Amino acid sequence: MAHSFTPASSSRPGPNQPDLDSEAVRQARIDLAACFRMAARHGLEEGICNHFSALVPGYDDLFIVNPYGYAFRELTASKLLVCDFDGNVIAGDGRPEATAFYIHARIHKALPRAKVAFHTHMPYATALSMTEGDPLIFAGQTALKFYGRTAVDANYNGLALDAREGDRIAGAVGDADIVFMKHHGVMVLAPTIAEAWDDLYYLERACQVQCLALSTGRKVVPVAPDIAEAAYRQMREGDAESARLHLEAIKRTLDAEEPAYRA
Repeated sequence: MAHSFTPASSSRPGPNQPDLDSEAVRQARIDLAACFRMAARHGLEEGICNHFSALVPGYDDLFIVNPYGYAFRELTASKLLVCDFDGNVIAGDGRPEATAFYIHARIHKALPRAKVAFHTHMPYATALSMTEGDPLIFAGQTALKFYGRTAVDANYNGLALDAREGDRIAGAVGDADIVFMKHHGVMVLAPTIAEAWDDLYYLERACQVQCLALSTGRKVVPVAPDIAEAAYRQMREGDAESARLHLEAIKRTLDAEEPAYRA
C-alpha cells in the first residue's frame, strides 16, 4: 500500500544550508517521535502507511516527517527526515513515503497556519469517514471539542501520488482543523505538535464512543446546538496549555518505559 517517493531533483538549491542543530529543532524531533510512539500504543497507525509532519522551527519551507518503511513504534527523533517542498531530503537517511510527501508538503505550503499535520487511518474515525452524512453527531461531550472545527473531503480520488491530489486535499480543508477524508481516514491540522496530538487522541476517543452508541441500535441524540457551542468554547479555553501538559505526560510515560524514542 505504501510507496517510496523519489524527488525530481536531488539536493536543496542555493548556497545557504539551514541550521538543523538548534535546541528548538531537536525538541520538535523529540516531541514528534513521542507522538509516533504513543500513537502506536493506542493503535492509531496502520502498518507503515500513516504519517505525521511538522514545519521545522524557524523554516517555513521545511518539514519533519517520518521515513518510508518504518512502523510508528520504531521511530526515534534522529530517524525522522527533514524535507523541503520539492521532496529533497535535507537531513536524515531514507525517503518519505510518496503520499506523505504529496499530502503534507502541499498542505504545509498552501496553509501556512497548518504548522503540524497528522494523518492516520485510525479505526473509529476512519469508520465514520465511510458512513453516510456528517461523521460526528456531536452527541458526546468529548466530541464537542471539535464542534465547528471539522470538514469533510467528500471526493476520494485514490492514492495521493501526485501534487494535484495533494493540492485538491489542501483545497478541501477550508478553515477546518479536522478533516474527515471520505473512504480514507482523517487529517488533524494544528499550530503545535502538542495540539495536534491532543486533537488526534480525543478525536479517536469521540469517534469510538459514537460507534459504541450507534452499535446499541438506539437513536443517538445530539447535544442542542446552543449548548454544543457553549461547551466547545469552554473546552477551547486553555486548550493549548492542556495539550502541552498532555504531551508532557506522554513523554514522562515514554521516558520511564521506552526512552529510546529520544535517540
